[in-house]
Parts: sequence; structure tokens; C-alpha cells
Amino acid sequence: MSVFEIEGGVPLRGTVRASGNKNAILPMIAACLLTDREVILDNVPDIVDVRHMLDVVVELGGKVERCGERLSIHAASLTKSEINRELCNKVRTSIMFVAPLLHRLGKATLYPPGGDVIGRRRLDTHYYGLTKLGADVKLHASYDFAVRGGLKGSDMFFDEASVTGTEHIMMAAVVASGHSIIRNAACEPHVQDLAHLLNKMGAKISGIGTNQLNIEGVPSLNGTSHRVCHDHIEAASFLALAAASGGEITVEGTEKHAYWMTRRVFETLGVDLELRHDSIFLSSNQKLKVNSDFDGSLPVIGDGPWPQFASDKMSCMITLATQVQGSCLFFEKMFESRLYFVDRLIAMGANAVVCDPHRVVISGRSRLRATTLPSPDIRAGMALLGAALCATGTSRVQNAEMIDRGYEKVEQKLLALGARIKRIN
Repeated sequence: MSVFEIEGGVPLRGTVRASGNKNAILPMIAACLLTDREVILDNVPDIVDVRHMLDVVVELGGKVERCGERLSIHAASLTKSEINRELCNKVRTSIMFVAPLLHRLGKATLYPPGGDVIGRRRLDTHYYGLTKLGADVKLHASYDFAVRGGLKGSDMFFDEASVTGTEHIMMAAVVASGHSIIRNAACEPHVQDLAHLLNKMGAKISGIGTNQLNIEGVPSLNGTSHRVCHDHIEAASFLALAAASGGEITVEGTEKHAYWMTRRVFETLGVDLELRHDSIFLSSNQKLKVNSDFDGSLPVIGDGPWPQFASDKMSCMITLATQVQGSCLFFEKMFESRLYFVDRLIAMGANAVVCDPHRVVISGRSRLRATTLPSPDIRAGMALLGAALCATGTSRVQNAEMIDRGYEKVEQKLLALGARIKRIN
């Protein structure tokens, strides 16, 4: 286990490049097993969750080659239909391998998937979609899936716009016989990017970017090459940390369309973002003052399905709010444990009132003091790094590997921006 040691009080300055999208590459790795041909992916981030997913590919009989940001996966034959408990426990997206295994082998067995402990994380959308496509699902000590005669198209309505549920069932539907409709589908940029990859492999998906996907099943998919889209959550995290520290940065490798709502939320906290064609500029000349609603009431920053503000961006924005003059209510609707990390901010001197598991009021500006903090999940860990950057003195953020699961070379990127940070094993 390693620890990040951070000396606070240094504004972030410089240029950072957005990495490949974590939430796109993880399901893409599983999608590569839908075909017995080679698939090449570029712009692949070097993060822990990617390594765990590749371990599953090898466990099932696939071949993996990596050179820098380029990844080759070739699953000419699959030798196993069961993913062992240890690998399942390491990464939540291990469940994504069910669709490829059902298509290739007609069965799949796995164990409860791991991931961040941020509250109840339903898998019902996965089970619902697979059963609608003709799979038999049995949940006991292990999770057992089987299908006879192949998957069959269906008209489905999701009770929530689940990102991983949409990605997984889309992967199953593209190789199901007949026509499928996924209604109330998620349409985040990473969901769209997975759909584009599948279409390059020979799938027939229309409605990409909308809440209704129409899919004409095909008997088999081909190999292809694809560049993974950038990680808009990582980019927003660095922008929030830079603004909180009083810095000035440019994030390169971005796309405008992914930041319309993000810019609105930053504006609520008095931060102006300049959205350029392929980059975002954050000036050090910011007001850092909460903009109240037009009637003078307390503004609310809430998360929601795309194109609303992403839940994964909330934690770093809360850290930013501690350095902004005024009060703001954060409403996390999706996960009842995501806001627990706010207790750590309070211990550092933040003026925060936790109303309930889903709502917290942050009043700033607070003078944060250094301390030692555990990293409870990926996004909270990054938010606590941001708090340490703003604090007086030297802080330690424990369980650095948790942050490594979702952020590529985080200390190297922060060092390049002038942060005083080092990793201690």
C-alpha cells in the first residue's frame, strides 16, 4: 500500500493532457471478446482497473499485447466460461464479460463484482436485459448465466438509465438474432464511444447519443481498430483542483460537447471555463464566489443522467466549493455513500453541513489544515488530493492505489503542474 504526501499552498499551473476514458475502455475490453478476431485500441489509459480487466481476458483464454497507449486483444478461442472470485472482486465491470461469454460459449459464471463502496449499486438492469434477450439467470453463491439457441432480440425498457447496464445489454443485443430496442438507455459520451466501436466491428446500432437504441442483430462481429475517447471526468477533476488552488491550467485533448453542463456548474461557483475546439483553458483570474439563483436562494448542484452533471464529478466540485465564497447545496441523487468523504473535509476545517446521505451544504471560503486521510473511493480520493493541495502544511492521503484505479499517473501529472506531491510506499 502507498501514500501520497502533499505539501499544500501551491497553485496548479501549466498544461495537462486528458487520458483515455476509463468508463469507455473497461466495457470495450470486454467487447473485444465478442469476436474471434483481433481488436486494436488506442489511447488506452494505464490505470489499475484496466489491468484487472486484462487479467480477466487472459484468465478466459484471450491474448493481450500492450505497447504504450496501444492495446491489442485477440480472443481466437475462449478456454473458460468462469471468472474466479478474486478477479471479480477487484473490478465491478467484470460483469461485462457475461454477454461475450454467452455469445461465444452459451454460458458464464462469475461472482459478486467489486468496485467502489459508494452505496447500493444495482445490477438489476443487467439481469433484466439479459433475461429479455433469452438468457437464464441464477443468482446464488455464484452468478450463473446460460442461453440455449443463442440470444434473441427484444424490446426493453430500463427502469433507470444505467450506464453499465446500457453498455452491457447493448453488447449482448448486437449479436442477438432479430431486432432489439433499448428504451431509457444511457447516452453518456463513453456509452456512445462503445457503440461506435461495436459498429466498427460490424454491429448495426442506430440512435447513438439518444435515449433509444435500435439494434439489428448480426451473427458475428469482426476485428477493427479504434481510438478511445478522452476522459471528461478526469479533465473536470483537474480543472476543479486547479481552480480550488488558485491556479491556471489548460487541459488538452478535450471535445466541447462533453462540457456544456460542466461549464454551467463551474459558473455557479464563480469559475469561468474557456471551451476551445480541443482544449479547455482555466484562467487564474476567477471570482470564486457562489452565484445565487435569480431569486437570491441557495443554488443546488445536483447530478443526473447525461447530459446532466455526472455523479463522478461531484466529489472534486465539493472540494472546490470549500474554497469559494458563499454557500451551495450539493444533491447527490444516485449513491447514498458518496458524500461520506465530506467528514474528512470537515476534519480539515471545511464548513460543511451533511443534511442526509444525499445532501450537503458547503459554505466557504474555508482555511483547510493538513492532516492524514484515507482514500475511500476513486473520486473521493482525488477530491481529498485537491483538499490537500489547498491546505496549510503537509497532508497524507492513504490508499493511493484506490486513486490509481481511475486516474492515470496522477502524481506525475500533478508534479508537471507544479504540485509538491510524492508517493511513499
